[in-house]
This record gives sequence, C-alpha cells and structure tokens, in this order.
Amino acid sequence: MKALLFYAVRFVWLLLSILPFWALYILSDFLYFLVYYVVGYRRKVVRKNLVNAFPKMTMKEIAVIEKKNYRALCDYFIETIKLDGMSEKELRKHIDFTGTEKVQAAINGGQSVVAYMAHTFNWEYATSMPLFVSHENLIVGQIYHPLRNKHFDELLKKIRGQYGSENIAMKATLRRIVDITKQQKQFLIGFIADQIPKWEAMHHWVTFMNQDTAVFTGTEKIARRTGSAVFFLSLKRVNRGKYVGHFAPMADNAAALPELELTNMYYKMLEDSIKEAPELWLWTHNRWKRTRQGQEQREKRRVEERRMLADKNHSQE
Repeated sequence: MKALLFYAVRFVWLLLSILPFWALYILSDFLYFLVYYVVGYRRKVVRKNLVNAFPKMTMKEIAVIEKKNYRALCDYFIETIKLDGMSEKELRKHIDFTGTEKVQAAINGGQSVVAYMAHTFNWEYATSMPLFVSHENLIVGQIYHPLRNKHFDELLKKIRGQYGSENIAMKATLRRIVDITKQQKQFLIGFIADQIPKWEAMHHWVTFMNQDTAVFTGTEKIARRTGSAVFFLSLKRVNRGKYVGHFAPMADNAAALPELELTNMYYKMLEDSIKEAPELWLWTHNRWKRTRQGQEQREKRRVEERRMLADKNHSQE
C-alpha cells in the first residue's frame, strides 16, 4: 500500500516538476490558501512560537509574519519538487553563495569544514554546495534524518545528492567522518543544528528567540574533534525563487575554542539571521516543547524507578 501511494505521488510529482516556476507559484498560492485558511496546519504552534519569540510585537505584526511564513512554506514544497532533475545551469539562476573563497581557502590549506545551517527557506538548495566549493580530496555532504517510508527517503536522497553532495544519516555521522579521515580526505559537511534534541541528548541550554532552549552540541563536538574550520551558512531570499547563501566564519580551528563557545555563537548568529527575515524560518516546528522543568521531572522519575527496582531486588535476596 505504501509503495502504491508513493508511485501515485511520484507520478504527480514528475508532472509538476516539468511546469515552469510561474505556474508552480500559482499552485503555491492556492496551496497557501488551503494550508493556512482551510486546514489551519499547525497555526496554534506557529502563533505561540511567534508570540513568545517577539513579545514586543503587536498581534497585527505577528499575523503579517505568520502569513508570510506559510507562503514561504508552500513555496518550499513546490521549489523542492522543481529541484528534482534541475540542470546545473538552471539551478545557478536560483541559488548563489558568498564567502566561498574563505571556505575554499581553508580546504586548500588542508582543513575540513563544518557548516552550521538551519531550517531557513529554502535549505534544500544548499545541497548544491559541490558546484561552488570543490577539491580533488574533498567530500561534500549534509546530515539528514532518514524518513520512515523508504521510497520517499530514496527520493529525497536522490534530489539532495544530484549535484554531488553525500547524504549522511544522523546516526552514522561520526562513523562516516572517521571513515573520511582514515581515507586521508577532507570534508565539507552541513549540519542543520536548530532542531530540538531528544531527552537523553539534552546537555546544554541557551536563551534563543527570547526563550530557554535545549540545544544539540554534537556539531561542535565533531568540529572540535576534527580541528575543522567552522562557518555559519545563512540563507537569504533575494526574491521569489532566488536565494543567496552566505558563509560567515566562526572559527579557523574549532579545537582552539573553549567548550560550548561554538554552540552559543551559532545560536546568536541564527537569532540575528531570523530577526532579519522571521518569515523564512520554520516556525511550524514545535521547537520549545521540552523544558528544563520537564527534564527535571523526567530525571526525578528515573531516580525513583531505579530506587524502586533496587528495593525490589534487595527484598528478593
């Protein structure tokens, strides 16, 4: 059944991918009406996130950002469909990068590069990095979460890998990087690091967008362990369908910085980037659903469960 659904969706996907952008954007406008006004997809989550992130804004100002965000979300979907099979020549009309000369210099100097990224529209176009930064000893890739449906997972891997970028499953990140270094090669890997960590991975908190926020530190650990040069890759929309990615230097050598400095720096740079164009960040993600209080309560339950288990084992002896 899942396979049949995939092939049906894939057929429609292929039909849509051959349409010109202007036609797809008409479809996106219609999709926006359905998603925002009819279905109301995650509107409560988006409104809550925006109100908490921008407490000084009026509800009218919040509503303007909210609607623009849903329009950008719908554009993201149709732009990703159009990306499937897009030629290099066509792609270069829709994405460009600045700051690549500094990335290239680090690579030419023998370093690997870690690029902090975020769920800023349209992050899928950043998988074209191999067309803008290259070296005979370089492997370019991005970390991703595999989808449960293997058919759709393969489709997205195909789209993200069509310009030479390698898809690296999150759980296999460290193993793959170790393999690359053993082969005496370098890497340029993008880490979308603004996601919410699982309970067991919550080891550091920052103030981000006016809220206490649990954050991943794995990207920093890998960068420090490999002595990589580190950049923040921000994406800006010049106009509809045209993006510019900018590589901003964060560290010449991650290992030289104090622990957690890179993570804190990333969230400060990300916050500044979001404030410049708040409609382009993925507000539908329930980013702040986990709290310090929830973490403390969970730890108390775990301590109590261990105590009860120890008492039970002791009584059975």
